[in-house]
Amino acid sequence: MDQNIISIIIGAAALAVGVVLGKFIFAKDTRKQVEEAHLQSQNILKEAELRAETLKKEKELEAKEKFVQMKSAHDKEVMQRNQKLVDSENKIKQKEQSINQKEGNLDKQIKENEAIKETLNRQIEVVNVKRTELEKHQEEHIRRLEKVAGLSAEDAKAQLIEGLKQEAQTKAIAPQQEIIEDAKQKANKEARKIVIQTIQRTAAEQAIENSITVFNLESDEIKGSIIGREGRNIRAIEAATGVDLIVDDTPEAIVLSSFDPLRREIARLSLQRLVADGRIHPARIEEVVEKTKKQLDDQVMEIGERTAMELGVHGLHKELIRMVGRMRFRSSYGQNLLMHSRETANLCAIMAAELGLNPKLAKRAGLLHDIGKVPDEETELSHALLGAKLAEKYGENPAVVNAIGAHHDEMEMQYVISPIIQACDAISGARPGARREIMQQYIQRIKDLENLAQAYQGVEKAYAIQAGRELRVIVEADKVSDADSDKLSFEIAQKIQTEMTFPGQIKVTVIREKRAVNIAR
Repeated sequence: MDQNIISIIIGAAALAVGVVLGKFIFAKDTRKQVEEAHLQSQNILKEAELRAETLKKEKELEAKEKFVQMKSAHDKEVMQRNQKLVDSENKIKQKEQSINQKEGNLDKQIKENEAIKETLNRQIEVVNVKRTELEKHQEEHIRRLEKVAGLSAEDAKAQLIEGLKQEAQTKAIAPQQEIIEDAKQKANKEARKIVIQTIQRTAAEQAIENSITVFNLESDEIKGSIIGREGRNIRAIEAATGVDLIVDDTPEAIVLSSFDPLRREIARLSLQRLVADGRIHPARIEEVVEKTKKQLDDQVMEIGERTAMELGVHGLHKELIRMVGRMRFRSSYGQNLLMHSRETANLCAIMAAELGLNPKLAKRAGLLHDIGKVPDEETELSHALLGAKLAEKYGENPAVVNAIGAHHDEMEMQYVISPIIQACDAISGARPGARREIMQQYIQRIKDLENLAQAYQGVEKAYAIQAGRELRVIVEADKVSDADSDKLSFEIAQKIQTEMTFPGQIKVTVIREKRAVNIAR
């Protein structure tokens, strides 16, 4: 690179000399001027050579300095690498020494283990010999015991196992019952709290519907008009409404009898119109009954809409609203179906809110849970499954459909609100005075309860008290022990749960009493 710079400088100087000479030649100046120009060019060339030489020396010095620096750095790096190699060799030597030492220790342990193994083998042989001798002695001992007891080892073992099993079962009943009771108390504590709060926060009328309706008259003279000539009017009313009219000696009253409250309401309203109008004859009766039916259909829709509005249940299909209105004229075990559904809806909403669930969805399911009891056409399906089918048909939420179908355990519960609907339905139906129970069914249930307890061995007497909510069982003290009493109480309670249907809960109390009687003469 230095040689190139020098060449460039000399070339530039030569170019300058040429330019000067050219000027003087073309200007045709004097010889003297040419000589001066020649001298000037010589001086320029010398100066250029001197500068080039100076630059060359400077570059050589710089190159030497760089070489010295690079050599110093290279020597330093080489020294460091040599030092690392020495350190690595030292570490390798230390590791080799450690490995050699460990190999020596390992060889020593192997020799010791072989010695221990030989000792253990000898001990195992001795143990095997002693075990063989022990087994022979044990077999001899068992043969002697069998000879003395008159039982084989298998029979004795079976008797022992059976005795231990019975003893363990008897002893386990008490703690098992305690665990079950403790679990029930803990589990039911919060449930009772929620149920009680729910019941306290809602109040509904308990309407007891009968199978008859009494139609009051202003005077007994109107009875003749209602009966008509040869009874044609009363026959026309009965044929048009499907209701039996009972005209007897009851002053100023006619009894309308039918199992269907809707029919009775149509008959009552029709009679009210006929009596107010005064024109009572078969043609007029048929006309009034038809108008009353249409008016009642409108009233049913109005009742359904008003019920949905009061409960805050929106977006119901018109058919579902109509079914809700028809509930007003239906009863279940003497309990008005609409009142029962309204109460169940309010209970569901409160309970769902207490449990942190959706109260609107629960209220909707509670209101619709018995729509299967008011179908347009009779089917073989149960009211729960039919209600679920209708709700699904009219686009209800799947959770509502499942809650309706599962509130009598006829469908698997798939949503959290389903058991809430079932519980609130039972709460509404179990209120005192809410439903009537046929006397024969009640008496039969009490008898079945007592007979179930008397079927157990050692039971002397059994009494169902407190309207069948407690069963007191008196056992013979000679045949039943205290431990057996606990077991008997537990078994009777379990059998009642699995075999009988009953409202609420039944307390089973087993009484064992030992009496010693003597007479002083």
